[in-house]
Amino acid sequence: MSEPRFPTTPPRKLTPLNALIFSSRWLQLPLYLGLILAQCVYVFHFWVELKDLIGAAMGNVASLQHLLDAVAVPGAPRPEKLNEATIMLVVLGLIDVVMISNLLIMVIVGGYETFVSRMHLENHPDQPEWLSHVNASVLKTKLAMAIVGISSIHLLKTFINAGAYRSEVIIAQTVIHTVFLLSALAIAYTDRIMTNTQAAAKANH
Repeated sequence: MSEPRFPTTPPRKLTPLNALIFSSRWLQLPLYLGLILAQCVYVFHFWVELKDLIGAAMGNVASLQHLLDAVAVPGAPRPEKLNEATIMLVVLGLIDVVMISNLLIMVIVGGYETFVSRMHLENHPDQPEWLSHVNASVLKTKLAMAIVGISSIHLLKTFINAGAYRSEVIIAQTVIHTVFLLSALAIAYTDRIMTNTQAAAKANH
């Protein structure tokens, strides 16, 4: 039988100093509310880009110009009409927005649950699967993997327009992406070692 997530014994009364220090975690609340506003900005940006993509596909010149201004790379030839490369760059931009939005959700929900207050979502049908076992270490691993995914999108956009970039820029971006990937693997490996160590310690007791 698994151990209960919440203690059944009443908590000890905190001293005034300890209560003040513990209550200071609520200072993070405005930060998470600010991230929710940032999420709203990303949603608005997503729909603006999607509206321009649909408008350009239907022949709207103004929408096409907005898209080209958004995805154009200095030094690259500017297309006269909507082509496959432009569509791909716009779609990759939309995917990038979605992945950053997912990253924001993980930070907002996971961070609030871990560092501020329990949300008591145990019996909620829409509770995220990862939230049931989230902690600071798991949150760091998920954030690192999300950053790797976002970096992959940006690197792919660079490769699509490789002719407009110097080789030094492409190499630098590839190296940065590799560093992100190795960092995520190192964080995941460290988390695995800590989890195995804790499991072994519980088994010995």
